[in-house]
Amino acid sequence: MQLFAVPRVHIRPLKTPFLLLLLVSCTAFAAPQDDVFLEARDAFQRGDIAKLNERAARLDDDYALTPYVRYWQLRSRLADAPQGEIQSFLARNEGSLVADRLRADLLRQLARSADWAAFLREYPKLGTADTELACFASQARMAGGESGILSQARPLWFTAQVLPESCLPIFKAMFDQQMLTAEDSWNRVRLTLENGNLSGARMLLVYLPVGERPDAKILESISKRPQRYLDKTPLLLKSRGQRELAIYALYKTAESWPEIAADRLRRFAGKLPDGEREYAWAQIASVAARNLHPGALAWFKNAGNGMNDRQLAWYARSALRAGNWGEVLAAIDTMSGPERQRPQWRYWRARALTALGRPVEANALLAPLSNEFNFYGQLAAEDLGTSFSSAPQTYHPSGNEVDAVAADRGVRRALALYRAGLRYEGALEWQWSIKDYDDKQLLAAAVLAVRNDWYERAIDTAERTVILHDFGLRYPAPYRKLVQDYSQQLDLDEAWVYGLVRQESRFVHTARSSAGASGLMQLMPATARWVAKRLGLNGHHTMLTETADSNIGLGTYYLRQVLDSVDKHVVLASAGYNAGPRRARDWAASRPLEGAIYIETIPFAETREYVKKVMNNTLYYARLFHQSNLSLRDRLGVVPAKSTQNN
Repeated sequence: MQLFAVPRVHIRPLKTPFLLLLLVSCTAFAAPQDDVFLEARDAFQRGDIAKLNERAARLDDDYALTPYVRYWQLRSRLADAPQGEIQSFLARNEGSLVADRLRADLLRQLARSADWAAFLREYPKLGTADTELACFASQARMAGGESGILSQARPLWFTAQVLPESCLPIFKAMFDQQMLTAEDSWNRVRLTLENGNLSGARMLLVYLPVGERPDAKILESISKRPQRYLDKTPLLLKSRGQRELAIYALYKTAESWPEIAADRLRRFAGKLPDGEREYAWAQIASVAARNLHPGALAWFKNAGNGMNDRQLAWYARSALRAGNWGEVLAAIDTMSGPERQRPQWRYWRARALTALGRPVEANALLAPLSNEFNFYGQLAAEDLGTSFSSAPQTYHPSGNEVDAVAADRGVRRALALYRAGLRYEGALEWQWSIKDYDDKQLLAAAVLAVRNDWYERAIDTAERTVILHDFGLRYPAPYRKLVQDYSQQLDLDEAWVYGLVRQESRFVHTARSSAGASGLMQLMPATARWVAKRLGLNGHHTMLTETADSNIGLGTYYLRQVLDSVDKHVVLASAGYNAGPRRARDWAASRPLEGAIYIETIPFAETREYVKKVMNNTLYYARLFHQSNLSLRDRLGVVPAKSTQNN
């Protein structure tokens, strides 16, 4: 999805065939659908049970989606339905997604009536993770006198998310038994504020000791005018609550003025306990690092060893940007075990070890990482000199294997939902149905998805394989002739265009984001208008973006303009397509940066992951298209210093 206003960039002259190709491509088609099923679904959603029952009577028992309609009927009267009828439905549909949904509904009803014995009989059969039901299960076990329940539930507390009410009795019991402390409460309040969830933080204040509890109204005012709070005379710092308010004000001030925040902290740092002072420096440094401020690394050094993983990640990125490999290693080595095992930190730790003259330790990290088919796995393979020259395609399922998957009732339901235009519901059914498949079954399912033009399911399914792979299924190339024609007209790398389209929409030509971006290349309305105007298609942009081929035409034209606006650097253009060319240029440093380091230090998490995937996709498409053996590192190149770029 694009997040930017349309820039004013130079328009390259185009050959006439490009416009002709775009004009003749404005066709659309509708997916087939089953009217009776959709009418039953609409009736259920509106609460029209009489119409639901009437439509249900018109469906054959062997129709793929009949179990959904029977589920809706039963759910509409679940409170009054005999247990025998409920259990009969569960038995007939055992192992299916609709049975799991009915079981979840039943469990909620049993919890509301505190029928804990029946709840515990049914709960182990639930196949879907559900926090609300997990907390109900803890309540049920506590009611049954089981020991150790609170210890098992304790990790639920440490989240920035607002948890369901079913968890509240569990937390109360933990506080009553001092298994959760005031410090645990402060940690969760901090975590919630770090994630920008102010309303969630206000809800958590009740868990703090009364004498330390900050005023919720002051917290709200700080979020709007943090520097005004810091400049109050005198600044109150006697209680923990007062000090935490000041630290939050520092954090919010640093979002716009990190140097001012650092100056204010120096003024009263001596009045803070060591741990609170170090946390305040870590907060300022983290915000500064996300803003690519050159002072961030020095401020991190004031933060001590108590930083959390989020702060340490920005410490590592700040050190990467500064070329300080010793600090990169120190930051990564301080992370928690699970965070340190993420591919990016294994890779950058290996790079730091190499830079610090410890190649044996570095290679021990790179070797297993090089077997992973992700951005860092490919970089690791290239660092070891083992980059493969073509994408392996190790297994192609037989026709019988594909037919066996096609006969799976869950897969049949998924395809029926997809054909009925319920793509999201179909995806849920598909994911449920293939969750226990082995590699051969997964590849057969991916082939079936491609045959049905359901490319996002093919990609997701093929990516799940562990030993046997088919990269042609992971990286499908629909609309090949169109992409080739537009790419040639605009002098774009076809593999890069495919890499970007795969990441934007996974080839869902009807995709539409919450922000309004649409089509294969996720064009925002303003972008479509901008391009259409320059192609002489005023007034036709909406229609053009709704068809697959014309969306590619408009999108590739715009991509060419973005590429030209960032001095033809594909990494900057990839970032610019997602977040805007101006931002992409602004994220460059005052010195040349290795492309991988530029990507790792992109401030927006969405854009950072987007560019990694686009560039990794590009490499695989280039190999599948038998293009040049240009390495990923060569494709990433070096991002020039900001002062040398064309603005």
